[in-house]
Amino acid sequence: MPCQPCFTILDIDECKDNSTYPCYGICNNKIGTYDCVCPEGTQGNASLIDNCIKETSSPLVPFRVRLAIGISAGVLVAVIGFLAIKVLLHKRRMKRQALFQHNGGQLLKHMLRVEGNASFTIYSRGDIVIASRNFDKTKIVGEGAHGAVYKVTLNVGGRAAAVAVKRCKAIDESRKKEFVQELVILCHLSHPNIVQLVGCCLEFEAPMLVYEFMQNGNLNQLLHGRPRRRVSLATRLRIAAESAEALAHLHTYPVHPVLHGDVKPENILLTDGWIAKVSDFGCSTIKDNVQVVPKGTLAYLDPEFLHTFQLTDKGDVYSFGVLLVELLTRKKPRSTSKEEKNMAWIFQESMRQGTLHELLDKDIVLEGESSMVVIKQVAELVSRCLAVPSATRPSMEQVAQQLRQLKDQVVEVECPQEVEGDLGPTEMEMTIGYPTAQTLSTEAPGGPPT
Repeated sequence: MPCQPCFTILDIDECKDNSTYPCYGICNNKIGTYDCVCPEGTQGNASLIDNCIKETSSPLVPFRVRLAIGISAGVLVAVIGFLAIKVLLHKRRMKRQALFQHNGGQLLKHMLRVEGNASFTIYSRGDIVIASRNFDKTKIVGEGAHGAVYKVTLNVGGRAAAVAVKRCKAIDESRKKEFVQELVILCHLSHPNIVQLVGCCLEFEAPMLVYEFMQNGNLNQLLHGRPRRRVSLATRLRIAAESAEALAHLHTYPVHPVLHGDVKPENILLTDGWIAKVSDFGCSTIKDNVQVVPKGTLAYLDPEFLHTFQLTDKGDVYSFGVLLVELLTRKKPRSTSKEEKNMAWIFQESMRQGTLHELLDKDIVLEGESSMVVIKQVAELVSRCLAVPSATRPSMEQVAQQLRQLKDQVVEVECPQEVEGDLGPTEMEMTIGYPTAQTLSTEAPGGPPT
């Protein structure tokens, strides 16, 4: 009987050959094949290393939840941020409006509308902040009792123009109407030797006044700046006459006389051809207003004001007299203490003692005998301007008239020229009005008193 064929099935255990049949989970050998599964509690492809991860009921749920939470949180933060910005902007807008109201903005707009004045511009806070780069110190062109003056570019009459922005002192509620009336008057002032007030901004704690900009600086810089400039007697008299005419125009303004209250070289600005323009009267006071605190710069202040605290046109005349002393001597008046004698007193003493020539600036003394005749007449006018009591002083109109006559007696042939090799006064001297050791060592006899 023939034998039945016998078949033997040969099976390879794949679980023992991990290099050929990789399994990083649980390997179960089967005939002809094998199973590779992840351990209990995990899921994934066990044939791939580190692919078995902890099992969850639904692997997409955490991602979706996280995505939803993230979107919701982002939207919530954006809404909160938007509302916070809106609240902040609203508070700022309300504060600007409150300051505008406090400084008389609505009253000013009404008065300008009634008068049909379209040339005067009321600027917004944003206009000033952007133009000054948030009051960047590099924009400052001058500083005084009322604050800093910034040179910026603003829209004036439909075109971009350089202007000077000056901060006034804060005004109280009781003076709001008067301040607005002053602004209306000042924006109407038109004189070739008065700096034009072109606008204002009332959205700050202290009002900002906007003037046309004068590119040649001021009289103080011309007389005491570096490098030193040779300024002829004719140029000095012309600047003095132009300044006097401007002050006379303020004092006799038909609508309402205006007092300057702070006449000094820093407030005499210079434009092309060194033409004088009086400035800073916008922070001054309409005539007949009693002050409760000293006003102006002490060295130029009328002594009678310290007793009466009453601003008068004769106070401006006194200050202008001190300015004339400075023009003739090129020396700044003293103001460091009450005990020291100021230049106004020294000048009057020199007139009485016949020693005026010792005080005069050598540049004008060297111009000749004819110039000395005119200088003496100017000196006599100075004495009248500084006279006490104030009632004996001439009016500003009389001062301007005499200066025009004296100016015509000398010929102006050239603009101020820089003097080579002469460093002029030091910065300390410009501040205190007296020569330092540096300039005393090189100054000729007859220079500033020690």
